[in-house]
Amino acid sequence: MAPRPDSEIAKKIRWGIIGAGRIAHSFASDIAATSNAELCAVAARSGDSARAFAAQYHIPHAHEGYAALYGNPAVDAVYVATPHSLHLTNCEQAMLAGKSVLCEKPLVLDPDQAIALISAAQDSGQYLMEGMWTWYLPAIRKAQAWVAAGRIGEVRHVKADFGYPLPYSPDLREYDARVGGGCVLEMGIYPIAMARLFLPGEPHHIEAVGRTADNGVEDDVSAILDYGHAIATLSTSFRCKLPNWAYIIGTGGYIAIPDFWRADQCSLYYLDERIDHFEAPRETFGFNYQIEEVSADILAGRKQSAVVPLASSLALQRDMQAIRRIARAE
Repeated sequence: MAPRPDSEIAKKIRWGIIGAGRIAHSFASDIAATSNAELCAVAARSGDSARAFAAQYHIPHAHEGYAALYGNPAVDAVYVATPHSLHLTNCEQAMLAGKSVLCEKPLVLDPDQAIALISAAQDSGQYLMEGMWTWYLPAIRKAQAWVAAGRIGEVRHVKADFGYPLPYSPDLREYDARVGGGCVLEMGIYPIAMARLFLPGEPHHIEAVGRTADNGVEDDVSAILDYGHAIATLSTSFRCKLPNWAYIIGTGGYIAIPDFWRADQCSLYYLDERIDHFEAPRETFGFNYQIEEVSADILAGRKQSAVVPLASSLALQRDMQAIRRIARAE
């Protein structure tokens, strides 16, 4: 971080955003709901886009091109909101410039890139975290607390799906194989991450069935991950709207989480009876919980998150790579 006068010792992390697309708007909107973070800069390939974004959110610095933001001494930390094919380069350049980094998921395109980026973080001594914002939501944390308290017994199944229709076009980034296109990296990371969250450890065996678009990119996938003591059943799709629920099922009950990727509630069941319910309504999109805790990490001098450690991001990349390879071969 750039030094400040003694009278202005940082109680807030000064954030800059790389990219001015849809997900950047969620970050910019929700940062106002935090106590320890402020938005100071935005950069985009187009200067006009950066200036329009800055005007919308009253951001003092708007940069054309990313290098100017990396070099801005008013920025402590960077949120990388570019397409995931650019994440490796963007994160490396930001860390080399001395910035802490929160990178939108997926962190990178494959396990090799993840290993390279983790090494770059270690070499630079900078904070790096994949933006798994769902893991910070109060409803997800309540579900974790119920599991930890033994309220559903031993976890035996995780069932989760996430899909929205996205008609095929070879011109869409989401279908471009050269930049990591396909529903697994784009949407499937949500259910795969739920399995990783509630079933720690590595799956012993993975099976998957997939359908592909005209260019061979997967657009509908279902996978079964066998952990020995438990099974994860996961689906993702560009072909149709899936229910987008998650179920954590144990020997003594289960937890149901509607719209788990942006969860604001969860319910605990024993057989057919709901025995507990939790709601956390909010006016934000939900990024504020993540921003608050990541900013606290950086202020405390930590180099990675205890909630989303880099080892988890690497494991997710391995899970997704295995599922994609199997699904595309079917």
